[in-house]
Amino acid sequence: MLKNNSTRGYGLFENYLARKRAGIANHFIPEKFREGKILDIGCGSTPYFLINTRFREKHGIDPSLRNIYLKKDIKLKKFDIEDNSKLPFPADYFDVVTMLAVIEHIEPGKMVQVLREIRRVLRPGGRFIMTTPAKFANKILKIMSIFKLISSKEFEEHKILFDNALLSDYMERAGFERKQMRFGSFEVFMNIWGYADK
Repeated sequence: MLKNNSTRGYGLFENYLARKRAGIANHFIPEKFREGKILDIGCGSTPYFLINTRFREKHGIDPSLRNIYLKKDIKLKKFDIEDNSKLPFPADYFDVVTMLAVIEHIEPGKMVQVLREIRRVLRPGGRFIMTTPAKFANKILKIMSIFKLISSKEFEEHKILFDNALLSDYMERAGFERKQMRFGSFEVFMNIWGYADK
């Protein structure tokens, strides 16, 4: 059980949703990658997913990091991917990069550059995994935020709404091939999962 909320702000279901997203991401990570390196973008001050995934080397970046969580096997760095044109890692460095409930917080005009950087730091054959609320669920999420079931702070900072077609369009513009992409849904179709192999 989490002692701290896994996202900024308060929402009764936030920790439950963090567990669901972590489960989805872990499901799509091939066993062969576990001896390699993972980067979780937008890991949060309490890096729930990194705590609950098995990798030889784990990295997380987030602009809200306050150094409140310290664990030797997780390397955290305060970093805002939206404000920096380049990730602070070399090319072909990670086996897996994840963005769990983060991509919707990026300005649409910066989306392609962010996804290009993710592709750059992935090794050939590596995998990018993401989750995001589905476009149609926006009104439901707004009501949930009013009743404090999800974090209103997180919800109010959503900058773009996605469906599979828009996600695949952005990812293709960033260099990922459509034939290497897969998409699906969870939480009664309210959330989208997707992954793309480099």
